[in-house]
Amino acid sequence: MDRPAWAPAGVDMGQPSPARMYDALLGGSHNFEVDRRAAQRGSRLVPDLPRLALSNRAFLRRSVRFLVEAGVTQFLDIGSGIPTAGNVHEIVQECGSDAHVLYADIDPIAVAHSRAILVGDDRYRAIEADLRDPADLLKRVVATGLVDFAQPVGILLFAVLHLLSDDHLPAAKVAALRHAVPGGSFIAISHLTSAQRPEDAAQLGASSAAANGVGIHFRSRAAITALFDGWELVEPGVVELPLWRPESARDRHEQPGRSLGLAGVACKA
Repeated sequence: MDRPAWAPAGVDMGQPSPARMYDALLGGSHNFEVDRRAAQRGSRLVPDLPRLALSNRAFLRRSVRFLVEAGVTQFLDIGSGIPTAGNVHEIVQECGSDAHVLYADIDPIAVAHSRAILVGDDRYRAIEADLRDPADLLKRVVATGLVDFAQPVGILLFAVLHLLSDDHLPAAKVAALRHAVPGGSFIAISHLTSAQRPEDAAQLGASSAAANGVGIHFRSRAAITALFDGWELVEPGVVELPLWRPESARDRHEQPGRSLGLAGVACKA
């Protein structure tokens, strides 16, 4: 199989990755055939899976706009994935802000693409880091000099915490990030849930585990809400993706009551 020019050497093109599968669901071009096949298998199990991906992307847009309007001038996007139209730094630019944006991901392809896109603008950068080791992640963030932890930070955890098993203690990882930032900081989280459709969630979880060995961990509403412990949720709290402050009909990619994703934004007092 020919390696595309954009694919870093050493990346296994025969193993699907969650980041590239998500890119495929969004209609992106930075994925391999193995990722597209895995995304298609998921869509056969749950036909509205592409709409879920679009709904999550729309939440990213709305929440980043909200944080810019709240005065956030630096963002840490953890589990940022493959660059696709409507990245955080693009939304920041659309809002007329000169905020700094640091992308962090465990996938070397995601990081390589981000770096290629961000060349020439020192306000935006990408690093390879693992959320499962928040101490090391924070050390790498500090080393960039792009994020000042003495000032409020917008922490973004879009569709990443459900890649951590319960053994990885996702709530503890969020708590470690909360302890690292000062008051006035915000966090935005989107997470797959079993609350509305437990059978579909179980099928997708099993399919993902078989496809890439990573697995997706669908959690209950209570478990997802608990991730915000120690933060102050902003209205409307933890809700289905299309119900978090929709701006227009175009944000209704999914039918309320059917979404496999929950989301929320909170502030550190």
